[in-house]
Amino acid sequence: MGTWDIGHFDNDTAADFSGTLDEAAPEEREGLVRSVLTAAAETAAEDYLDSYEAAQAVAAAALVAAQCPGGEPVTTAYGPDEPLPVFPADLRPLAVRALDRVVADESELAELWDESEESPDWRRAVKTLRAVLDPEPEPAAEARSEV
Repeated sequence: MGTWDIGHFDNDTAADFSGTLDEAAPEEREGLVRSVLTAAAETAAEDYLDSYEAAQAVAAAALVAAQCPGGEPVTTAYGPDEPLPVFPADLRPLAVRALDRVVADESELAELWDESEESPDWRRAVKTLRAVLDPEPEPAAEARSEV
């Protein structure tokens, strides 16, 4: 896999996935994103997750996160050019599960990054993406009683 930076689309696989989305009919784009996320999320923990599937899952998760509150828009030239549909909320937990699988043991992409000096930055970027998809609940405001 050709990789030139730690960004979610800064590799050949993610850029190719963007091209696939652009070439797909508009009504097929959500299904493509869902399929990529499902493939990674449903890979058993004891099975090896191929870097190709993992890189696509990270890119797909970034597209879902871009539509979440606090999400960063995908502005890279390697992201999709064509408009994407509004993704349903059920893609968020699927994307979280996919990202958890990408950074877990038995993930080729995680292993490849762990062999590089940029591993902490890549892991931090994936963690930030995950936090947008599954934000920590805000503490409930304490009820104030008047005397």
